[in-house]
Amino acid sequence: MVFLTGVRLFFYMAANTSVAAAREGGRYLAVALIVAIVAQIFLGFYAALPFWGLSAAALYLFRDPDRKVPAAPLGVVSPVDGRVVAVERVQDRLLERQALRIIIRMNGGGVYVNRSPIEGKVKKQWLASSLPPAVAGAAEQMNLLRYAIWVRTDEDDDVLLQMHGSRGLPYVSAGSRIGQGQRCGCTPFSATAVLFLPEQSRLEVAVGDQVVAGSDIVATLVHD
Repeated sequence: MVFLTGVRLFFYMAANTSVAAAREGGRYLAVALIVAIVAQIFLGFYAALPFWGLSAAALYLFRDPDRKVPAAPLGVVSPVDGRVVAVERVQDRLLERQALRIIIRMNGGGVYVNRSPIEGKVKKQWLASSLPPAVAGAAEQMNLLRYAIWVRTDEDDDVLLQMHGSRGLPYVSAGSRIGQGQRCGCTPFSATAVLFLPEQSRLEVAVGDQVVAGSDIVATLVHD
């Protein structure tokens, strides 16, 4: 009976998150649940209560809510939940062009799932181990660059997403088609998203703005 109380408590908290868990959270959640169950069996409910709390915390941190994607085909949506910390025109070292760069720092307790900024075809994907030396060793990379995704739209606009953090993996591969706001990767814990857009793109945010992944438009691709 006491054991069932702990299980019911966990599933009550899980139900109240109202969202699915990101795939990367599975192992954290599994470990926390196993420890909670073992602790409750051998030590009792109250001793296991902190581990049930950790299980619920893992479920919350790796939550994966659905997002409402705006009806704006040329709109570039934010890839992460966070705050815009920089907007500038720079040299895009991966695609070798001048670009509009938008840097978004993820919220510490925010959703870890990354979303595609635009619809199109994934032209190329880079992992940390395959980055060109000029990019991997750049002084501007304050956090470790985990992966980068180059998406080309049907209008031939090139959009590059770089994800920086202690961990992170993409969900997509070169040659695949991806939708605007679609899940494209995950960077657990503290991370930073960097967007490189065509230089003539129209900025829709300012430094300090809070943005929501997959829903908030940060820029618009401009065509004559």
